[in-house]
Amino acid sequence: MTKPASPADTPDDDPRPTPPEQPELEDCCNSGCSPCVFDLYDEALARYRVELAEWEARHPQQKPQ
Repeated sequence: MTKPASPADTPDDDPRPTPPEQPELEDCCNSGCSPCVFDLYDEALARYRVELAEWEARHPQQKPQ
């Protein structure tokens, strides 16, 4: 008897995180905004890296070679 797949075993239920879209240089208004669009991107990129590491830990068989 095989055990049913857990949610972490099925990629459709636990898709690989997607990286944030990097803003274009012209997306910044150069007015010293706080936060700047690049600050927001850096924060999103840091979250993505954590989420990707967690996802890879749950899906070791799908890690890139």
